[in-house]
Amino acid sequence: MIAIGKPYVSDFLLESIQKSNYPVISTAEAREVIKGNRVNWISEIEAKELLKEKSGTKVYTNSENTIGWLENNATHGPLPEQIQLFKNKIRFRELLAGIYPDYYFQGVEFSRLREMDAGKLNFPFIIKPAVGFFSVAVHRVENRDEWHQVLDLIDIEVKAWEGTYPREVIDTSEFIIEECIEGEEYAIDCYFNQKGEPVILNILHHLFSSGKDVSDRVYTTSENIINQHKEGVQKFLEMIGSKTGLANFPLHVEVRIDQKGMIIPIEINPLRFGGWCTTGDLTWYAYGINSYDSYFNEKQPLWDEIFRTRKDKKFSVVVLDNNSGYPEKQIESFNFQLIASDFEKILDIREVDFRTYGVFGFLFVETSSGNEDELTRILTSDLRRYIILKGSQ
Repeated sequence: MIAIGKPYVSDFLLESIQKSNYPVISTAEAREVIKGNRVNWISEIEAKELLKEKSGTKVYTNSENTIGWLENNATHGPLPEQIQLFKNKIRFRELLAGIYPDYYFQGVEFSRLREMDAGKLNFPFIIKPAVGFFSVAVHRVENRDEWHQVLDLIDIEVKAWEGTYPREVIDTSEFIIEECIEGEEYAIDCYFNQKGEPVILNILHHLFSSGKDVSDRVYTTSENIINQHKEGVQKFLEMIGSKTGLANFPLHVEVRIDQKGMIIPIEINPLRFGGWCTTGDLTWYAYGINSYDSYFNEKQPLWDEIFRTRKDKKFSVVVLDNNSGYPEKQIESFNFQLIASDFEKILDIREVDFRTYGVFGFLFVETSSGNEDELTRILTSDLRRYIILKGSQ
């Protein structure tokens, strides 16, 4: 069954639901998001009974907004505990402490951050909400001089994002401070099948503009990226499975991989692929793999066959977050036609209500080998060239 929530459901996910007649939990929020579309609705009571009576019922959600419903209604099985194990970054670090015994982390209440003795902190480090999403209030702190500057920024961000997402999605009452993980960052969409075996659906390189960058601007996948890392990622996921006993469970995993191939997890997001239907849909645009059908029907990608027709290509999702410095109230609109002209091949453009969510939209793009400059340019762009300010026309 599928739990649908705000802020967004893609046309591709909706078409997949309709084509396969997947049952959708009929919450008020789901009906608001999917209004006007015919799907296989099941009542909340039916869904709750199904979760109670059929152990191992497959669940997928497009949005962490549904986590509260699932935790409150799937009370007769392991689902609530599994959700919290991954969603709370402090609990997740505690779970893996035996695997990574030298990894430094600590939890601290938001109200006590300014009471901390900066002289006792291990710089550099990452600070972020223990329960978070979308890189909100995530910062890298290099030294003592930056500490109070970052705290000021966190105060601003906490106030700005307050009420945008439910507490189950972003809870700024507690933060985690953890060591900076070296290596390149990757995102993985995968699922654990009925037997508890992990199946990789995509591996994406999370590109950054600098060592200080913690944004979500560009995620890229290719034949080379997948072939280089799938064996190590498979072993890593098997380790996660052995620690958690997962089965019939989709995940969006974020890791760092160092030069020696050592994989250290950043976070694991339960019951979904990338947020806002991004990476799950990109897998279709890139490789013709329907991630949602693959999970529900236990299909595995035939990588050798897939890559025969996708040589020397990179496929990316570009997150157009508002890093312009312009407050949303000063912005009239975003020029999607202009930004589309700066890419070799646009696969899809998705516009978002930037005044509500702080992001203009998402691009899905295909890039030929040798033309990666287009990804570098957007990675370092402040997007001002595409923004139309009020009163400027």
